[in-house]
Amino acid sequence: MKKALKAALSVLDPRVYLHGLRILHFYGYAHVRQVRRLTRGSAVSFAPNVSFRNAERIEIGAGTHIGEYSIVWAGNTSGRIILGEKALLAPRVTLTASNYGIASGVPPMDQPKREQDIVIGAGTWLGAGVVVLAGVTIGDGAIIAAGAVVTKDVPADAIAGGVPARIIGWRPGATPAALARSAGEAA
Repeated sequence: MKKALKAALSVLDPRVYLHGLRILHFYGYAHVRQVRRLTRGSAVSFAPNVSFRNAERIEIGAGTHIGEYSIVWAGNTSGRIILGEKALLAPRVTLTASNYGIASGVPPMDQPKREQDIVIGAGTWLGAGVVVLAGVTIGDGAIIAAGAVVTKDVPADAIAGGVPARIIGWRPGATPAALARSAGEAA
C-alpha cells in the first residue's frame, strides 16, 4: 500500500509536468526550430532526437542518415558542418565545429572559441559514439570505428579507430593509386 501511495504522489507532483515542459522546450529549440534552417538534399533522414545548433551553417547531402541522439553543432559565427551524400552516422555521433581555448588561468568557458569547418565525405560511415572535432575532414568512403575521437583528417577509403583516431586499415577494393595518394595525405 505504501509503494502504491508513493507512486501516485510522484505522478501527481506538479514538478513532473513542469519538467516535461522543459524537455519539450529543449526539443523545440534543439531540433524543431533548427531543422527549418538546415540545407539538405533529397531523402535525408535523421532521428527525432538529433540535436542541431546553428543549423544555418549545416549542409546535409542527399541520402544521408543521422542516428539517434546524435549531436551536430556548427559554430556560433563561422564553423560549418558539411556532410556528403549517403553519409551514415550511427547513434550518438557528435560533430562540433567549435572548441574552447585551453590557456591556463582562464576558465575554458571564458576563452574565445576556435571555430573550424568539419567536412564529412560522401559514402562515409561513422560508427556509434564517434566524436569529430573542429577542423577535421573525413574523405569520401572512409569508415570511422565506434567510439573513435577524430582529431585529424582521415583520407578517402581509410578505416580509422581509436582515441585519438588513427588509420587501422583500408576498405577492400580501394585502388593502389588511391591508397598511395591517401598515404601521402596522411603523412
